[in-house]
Amino acid sequence: MEKEDIIGRLNELRASSRELDIPEAERTALMDQVAAFANTFINGLDNVKGFRTKAIGDLSIQGYKIPLQELLTRYRAEVAETGINAASPKHLGYIPGGGVFTAALADLLAAVTNPFASVHFASPGAATIENEVIAWLRSVFGFPDDAVGCLSSGGSISTLIAFTAARDKHKVKNERIPKSVVYLSEQVHHSTQKALRIIGLEDAILRYIPLDAEHRIIPAELDRAIEQDRSDGLHPFLVVASAGTTDTGTVDPIDAIADVAAKHGLWYHVDAAYGGFFILTSKKNLFKGIERADSLIIDPHKGLFLPYGVGAVLIKDSAAVLHSHYYTANYMQDGHNEELLKSPANLSPELTKHFRGLRVWLPLQLHGIAPFKACLEEKLLLVQYFRMKLGTLGFHTGPEPDLSVSYFWYPFASRADDLNKRLMEEIHKDGAVFLSSSVINGRFVIRMAILAFRTKKETIDEAVEMIQRCLDRVVQATGDAA
Repeated sequence: MEKEDIIGRLNELRASSRELDIPEAERTALMDQVAAFANTFINGLDNVKGFRTKAIGDLSIQGYKIPLQELLTRYRAEVAETGINAASPKHLGYIPGGGVFTAALADLLAAVTNPFASVHFASPGAATIENEVIAWLRSVFGFPDDAVGCLSSGGSISTLIAFTAARDKHKVKNERIPKSVVYLSEQVHHSTQKALRIIGLEDAILRYIPLDAEHRIIPAELDRAIEQDRSDGLHPFLVVASAGTTDTGTVDPIDAIADVAAKHGLWYHVDAAYGGFFILTSKKNLFKGIERADSLIIDPHKGLFLPYGVGAVLIKDSAAVLHSHYYTANYMQDGHNEELLKSPANLSPELTKHFRGLRVWLPLQLHGIAPFKACLEEKLLLVQYFRMKLGTLGFHTGPEPDLSVSYFWYPFASRADDLNKRLMEEIHKDGAVFLSSSVINGRFVIRMAILAFRTKKETIDEAVEMIQRCLDRVVQATGDAA
């Protein structure tokens, strides 16, 4: 094209392209509409169901303009009011997330300013905030100052980062893979097995260690298994413990397992994605020895009640992490000489990522730590209260929980599993409060997972009332009671 043609075409495109850079008056009007939606949504959480099913309407992208108010109406009907209401106090099913409002403000700021937080050279302030969050986590869990870490999208990616470092540290590759052994519990989160498969260790040996009556790894059995595998010419290299299992809220004997791992020179990984922040509560004694782990994962979007999408990993061996994740290219040469550990990108598979650190840093700065501790302590008491209330209805409950997850079932006279499944179906149909199910020791059970920061005593009372009326329906329909 000729110069004049290019200039003419640029002038034609300017009017349309500048629509993406909205004037202040329009920005204010849009933010007012979103703020009104947010306030209405939050104010109504106590009065809506925890779970709803409906057919989803048209959410396709048509390519033409639609007013924001219409889109918000559609969002409410098709997204906010369907499935599990994850912001609700009535989400007691899977491990709840949070939705602390000040984290949403942080996400707004992060999206508007859009710093490239992965690389210190590109945004030293944003990278420093991410690193300060990691420094705070090190202090909470007693990790040394030279331990490294980064913020991820959640426990699955955190596990991936930790296991890759463990694999490379212990040189588990090629013909050594089928002889390498990972020790774990049948209660471990499935992201453990998934991460091993993703990083090429699908053919490694997974050794499930026997558990005690409270679903905890038995350290003596772990020690025995490692000794046997070594004598059989195998290569033990990784042991995985849980500080709060998803099914039962159990904390493995962390310190005793650390003794075994140290004795045999294994990489010791602790999955504290759900339960880790309970170290800030009266349950701190359960976490003794967690500082001895080689790697640790925790999810601020669980125990700090933040929106989904922020997990964290801490790793003591920085050289192992850099070996796995550090790489450079010609187009990154301007930042090549910075300190490697200042840039989160060097410790993670991600280069471009959301500025997650702000959604942790801002709420902690605004609120301090005290209300977070209070919420966690409250959840510990609520699970005790829930179990007591269920006992008065004739339900059986699992072992005394370590944290805020437990399970229960009704002792129907016959076909107990089938009728508890039917009870679960009735609970989901009712939807007032969302609960989930599992199978533990071969028995179908209903789970309670109390972690949402908005969940209070009134929520548990509502849940118990719902369970009672659903139980009544099953008994009336089948004639089968306890």
